[in-house]
Amino acid sequence: MWKLRRFLKNYKKEAIIAPLFKFFEAALELVVPIVMAEIIDVGIKNGNEMYCYFMAFMLCCFAAMGLGCSLIAQYYAAKAAHGYGTELRTAVYKKINSFSHAELDSLGMPTLITRITADINQSEKGVNRFLRLFLRSPFIVLGALIASLIIDWTMGLIFLGVTVAMGLFIWLIMAITIPKNGKVQRALDEINGITRENLAGARVVRAFSMQDEEIANFKKKNARLMKMQTVLGVVSSLLNPVTYVFVNLGVVLVLYLGGNFVYNGTLTQGEISALINYMSQILLALVVFANLVVVVASGSASSARVKEVLDMHSSLVEGTKENAEYPDTVLEFKSVCFKYNAGGDNVLTDINFTLKRGETLGIIGGTGSGKSTVINLAERFYDVDSGEILVDGMPVKEYKFKALRSKFGLVPQKAVLFKNTVRGNIKWGKADATDEEIVRALEIAQMKDVLDSWNVGLDKMIEQGGRNLSGGQRQRMTIARAIVGNPEILVLDDSASALDYATDYRLRKAITENCKSTVIIVSQRASAIMNADKILVMDDGKIVGTGTHEELLKKCEVYKEICASQLAAKGGAK
Repeated sequence: MWKLRRFLKNYKKEAIIAPLFKFFEAALELVVPIVMAEIIDVGIKNGNEMYCYFMAFMLCCFAAMGLGCSLIAQYYAAKAAHGYGTELRTAVYKKINSFSHAELDSLGMPTLITRITADINQSEKGVNRFLRLFLRSPFIVLGALIASLIIDWTMGLIFLGVTVAMGLFIWLIMAITIPKNGKVQRALDEINGITRENLAGARVVRAFSMQDEEIANFKKKNARLMKMQTVLGVVSSLLNPVTYVFVNLGVVLVLYLGGNFVYNGTLTQGEISALINYMSQILLALVVFANLVVVVASGSASSARVKEVLDMHSSLVEGTKENAEYPDTVLEFKSVCFKYNAGGDNVLTDINFTLKRGETLGIIGGTGSGKSTVINLAERFYDVDSGEILVDGMPVKEYKFKALRSKFGLVPQKAVLFKNTVRGNIKWGKADATDEEIVRALEIAQMKDVLDSWNVGLDKMIEQGGRNLSGGQRQRMTIARAIVGNPEILVLDDSASALDYATDYRLRKAITENCKSTVIIVSQRASAIMNADKILVMDDGKIVGTGTHEELLKKCEVYKEICASQLAAKGGAK
C-alpha cells in the first residue's frame, strides 16, 4: 500500500488528522491508570471522598474527549480511505483503457475485474485501518511500557519481554500471511475466470450436456481455494489467542511479583493497579495491532496486484499527427508480418495490398486465416512485427489514436451493445447525431421495420449486451452505429453472419447506394464479397489470391474451392 500512497495526495489533510486524533485518544487512555492509582493511593487510602469524586469527574471528561477524538479520527480515516479507493479505481480503469489488445490478452478479463473490484476494496480497507490504528496501537504499547519502567524497572522488564515476544510473533504471522494472501487472490482469479466463461457460454454448456463436468471442475478449483483460505484463516486466527496467552502470563507475573513488592513496601496498591491496567492496555493494543496486521497484509497483497496493472505500459506508443489529406490510396499494407505472442508462429506473413478511395474490398478465407487480424492491425489495436501500414498515405504509428480510429467505422464479429436506449447506442458512432440521421442509419442497416414495431421508437431500452434483441437485430444495430458517423472506411467484419441471404443482400445494396465510405467486407460467405472491386483470398496468414470474383475463379484454387463448397451446400439445401 505504501507504494500507492500517491493516491492519497488529495487527502493529505484527512490522512494527517485521522492518526493525529487517534494519537490524542491514546494519550488520554494512558492517563487513566495514573488517575486510578491516585484514587486508590490518595482518595481511598485517606478516605477523601471529594478527591475521589473529582478524579471520577476527570475520568468522565477524559472519556468524553476520547470519544470525540475517536469519532473525528474515524470520519477522516474513512474519508481518506474512500477517496484513495476512488482515485485508485479511476486510475486503474484509465490504465486498462490505455492498454493495447496485447496487454488485455495477456492479463485476461477475469483478473482485471478482480483487481479493479475485490483487490481495490481490500486495499481501501487496509488504508482505513492503517490510518486509524498504525499510530494508536504502537503509541499505547510504547507509552504503557515507559510508564511501567517509571513505576518500577523490574516490572517494566516483564512488560518489555511480553512486548518483544509479541512483536516477533506478529512478524512471523506477517511473513506467512502476506505471500498466502497473494496466492488466494490468484486462485480467486481462476474462480472468476471459470464463472465468467460458464455464464457467457451457458447455452453451449447445456447444449452439450456438460453441466456435470463443469460443476466438477468448479468444485475442484473452489475446494483448492477453500483449502488455501482455511490455512490462511488458521494462521491468522492464532494472533488473538496467542496474544492473550502472552499478556495474561504477564499479568500473572505482575500480580505475583507485585504482591511481594506491595508487602515489602516497594510498590503501592495504586501502582499495582496501574501496572495491571497498563498490561491490559498492552493486551488490547496488541490484539488490535494483530488484527491490523492481518488486514494490512491482505491489503498489501491486493495493492501489489493493483500496482502490477498500474506499472504495465502499453506496447503502443501514440503518435502526434492528425492527417487531413485525402489521397487516392486510403489503406496500404507493405510486407506486414505479425504474431500475437513473442516467439510464436506468424499469424500474418508478408501481407501486401492497397485500397483506393471509394472501392469495396472483400477479404475471404477459412477460420484462423488472419482476416480479422488485418482489421485489428489497420486500426492499430496491435503493432506489426515488421512491415508498415499506411492510412491516407501516413503510417498508422504517427497518428493519434482518436484521429486514426475516427477514420474507421467498425462493425466487429461479435455484436456488442450497451445498456442504453437505441438512440444512446447509435450515438456511439456520432455523438451529435440527430434523430433523422439515426433513423436513416437504421434504415440502411435494414432495422427500420423493427424500429417501427417498437412503440417507443428510439427510446427503446437495450439491455446489457443487447440480450433483449435477436442475433440479427444486434448485428444490424452495430452496423447502424458504424454507418451513422459517415466514416471514411466502413469495416464489416463478418457482421452479417446472423442475417439471412435476402437481408444480407438488401443490406449490401443499401450500403453501396447510400454510403460514400470506402468499404471493407470480411466474410466467410462468397456471396457477401463477390461484387467487391477487389477481393483478398487468405489462407494460413497469407494472401493467396487477389482480384475480382471472375479473375479469382480462373486463377485461385482456394477461392474456387470456397465458392464450389458454398454453392454445393446451397444446392444441397434445396
